[in-house]
Amino acid sequence: MVAIPDKYLDLLQQKKAFANLATIMPDGTPQVTPVWFDYDGKVIRVNTAEGRVKARNLKPGAPVALSIMDPDNPYRYLQIRGHVAHVAKEGASAHIDALAKKYLGKDKYPFAQPGEVRIMYQIEPRAVSGME
Repeated sequence: MVAIPDKYLDLLQQKKAFANLATIMPDGTPQVTPVWFDYDGKVIRVNTAEGRVKARNLKPGAPVALSIMDPDNPYRYLQIRGHVAHVAKEGASAHIDALAKKYLGKDKYPFAQPGEVRIMYQIEPRAVSGME
């Protein structure tokens, strides 16, 4: 695991930056989705609903990449390459609510569907680069 340089922590912890999450499909082709995320100081956490394409691709150990552009300066970005370190359903509903608070200012995730099962993924950074 590598540390995120301090000069990029604002993108992970303070700004409402979206991440473009790249995963690999079973046939080897890339798939990219914009996602909400948070950072706990060690891992990037993302969340999705069971059955979605990214949920099928995000298996433990799967390689991933994230590109996070500064919403205030599109020429400043952070790229993280890593792998899925942990997958959990437990705590995933609370996590999506926390992300809704960060991105929408709402206490509860407003787009939940009846019967939806949430999954939280922890991504361990292995390589980090960026542009200031």
